[in-house]
Amino acid sequence: MANFLKNKKNETSDMERFIEEIRDNAKKKGVYLDAIRALLLFMKDFSMDFEGTDSDRFVKQIDDLSETFATEKKLKTVESIFERRKKTIPAFIRGQKEYLNTREKEIWDIIGFQRTAISTLDTENLAYNRKVYGQSKQIEAVTILDDIKTMKENIKKEVMSIQATVRKKEEQDRKQIEGLAEQISSLNVELKKVKTKAMTDGLTKAYNRGAFDSYMRKMVDQNTVKRSPFSLLMLDIDNFKKINDGYGHPIGDRVLVALVRKCAQLIRDEDFLARYGGEEFAIVLPGASLRNALKKAQRIRKAIAGTHYKTDKEKGGNTLSVTVSIGASSFCKNDSVSTVIDRSDRALYQAKRTGKNRVVSEKEIESEPSGMAKP
Repeated sequence: MANFLKNKKNETSDMERFIEEIRDNAKKKGVYLDAIRALLLFMKDFSMDFEGTDSDRFVKQIDDLSETFATEKKLKTVESIFERRKKTIPAFIRGQKEYLNTREKEIWDIIGFQRTAISTLDTENLAYNRKVYGQSKQIEAVTILDDIKTMKENIKKEVMSIQATVRKKEEQDRKQIEGLAEQISSLNVELKKVKTKAMTDGLTKAYNRGAFDSYMRKMVDQNTVKRSPFSLLMLDIDNFKKINDGYGHPIGDRVLVALVRKCAQLIRDEDFLARYGGEEFAIVLPGASLRNALKKAQRIRKAIAGTHYKTDKEKGGNTLSVTVSIGASSFCKNDSVSTVIDRSDRALYQAKRTGKNRVVSEKEIESEPSGMAKP
C-alpha cells in the first residue's frame, strides 16, 4: 500500500511537471511570435514608399504574414507559411537597392542642373556688380573736376543712377522669390487635395474604406510595440433599402450625408469616421475602453433616432427618421485587424437580428458564424 501511494505521488508530481512544461512552452511560443510580429513591423516601416519599388505589395505581404502569426495556432503551419513567403523579403531589398542606385544618378543630374542655374544667377549678379562699380568709378572721376557746382551736380546724377539700379535689382529679386514661393504653395495645395481626395468618400466626405484599412493597420501595429488601446464601432442604417425604394436614391444619399454630419458632431477630433461600404460606417476611438465606446455608441444611436430628415426643400415639407444598429469591440492583446473588425461586425449582426436600433457589445455576442449577412 505504501509503495502504491508513493508511485501515485510520483505520477502526480510527473504530471504537474509535464503541465508546467506545456505552459512554459506556450509562454515561450507567445513571446517568440510577439517578437517576430514586432520585427515584421519594423521591416515594413523600413521599406520606402517609392513608386517603382512595388512597396505596396511588399507591405501587404508583411501585413498578411503578421496576421498569420497573430491568428494561426499551429506552429508547424506558421513555419510552413513563413518558409513559402520569406523569399520575398531579400527580393524586395534587392529591388529597393537597385531603385535607390538609379535615383542616385538622377539626383546627381539634378545637382548638375542646379549648379548651372546658380552659375547663371552668378552671371546676373556679376553684371549688376560691374554696373554699380562702373558708376562708382564715374563718381570718383567727377571729384577731379575743379568746378564745385558742376562736381555736385554730376555726383547727384550718379548717386541717383546707382539708387535706381539697386531698386531695379531689388524688384527683380522680389518678383523671383514671390514667384517661387507661389509655385511651391500651389504645389503643396494640389498635393493635399490629391491626398485628401484619395482618402475621402466622394458622397459623404468621410474617410473611405481604403483610408480606414490603413488607419486600422496603423492602430494594430502601434499595439505590437507598445500598449495603445482603441475601440471600434461598426454602424449600419436600419432598413436603408426601404428608404431608397420608397423615396429614391437622391433622398437616400442625403440621409447618408446628414448621418455623417451628425456623427461628426458627436465624436472627438482624434476619432476616425469612415464609410465602410454602402450604408455601413466605422468609427475608431483611440484610447477608448469598451465601456466608454458603448456610451459613445448609445449617444450616437439616440441622436440619430431623434433627428428628422426633410425629404424635400420646401418649408413644412415631409420628413423621415432613421435608426441605426451599432456593434462595438475593443482591441485585445494579439488581435489582428480582421479579428477586431470581425467581433464588432458580429455584434452589429446581433443588434440587427435582435430588433435593430440597438447597441451590442462584443461581450454580448452569441455563438454565431462570422461573416454572415446582416438582416
